Amino acid sequence: MTRKARRQRRGPMAEINVVPYIDVMLVLLVIFLVTAPLITQGVKVDLPEADAQPQAGEGAPPVIIHIDRFGDTYLDFGDADLAPVDQQLLYERLRAARSADATLAVVVRADASVDYGVVIEAMVAAQAAGIASVGLVTQPPVAGMDEERR
Repeated sequence: MTRKARRQRRGPMAEINVVPYIDVMLVLLVIFLVTAPLITQGVKVDLPEADAQPQAGEGAPPVIIHIDRFGDTYLDFGDADLAPVDQQLLYERLRAARSADATLAVVVRADASVDYGVVIEAMVAAQAAGIASVGLVTQPPVAGMDEERR
């Protein structure tokens, strides 16, 4: 067989090797699986249980006031900067946010073991800042626990 005949039988290779792409996708998947839990924002709180219906979200997401089990208050505008605030600073920041957005809503996400007075102080500071909509965040009760309480 001559060289020319061998070249004519073999056509150009028209397949794409996808193995490197699969390797890259698997590496990206592992990276996302590892980093996703680290991205969550907020303060670790043990929410009280309540049998309430979730409210329909209107407009921008609400500002969240976190109160941890030690009574420390944090203000969450959706960014990663969560530093403890006192009542005066809470009032000032909410007042500034309210002046920028008249329809601003605030929710208080407090640990179940926090003193009731601390939660009320946060709600009063929000209302004093001119926030018309102040709510509380709870978690739905566990299915089996509802019968035990009765």
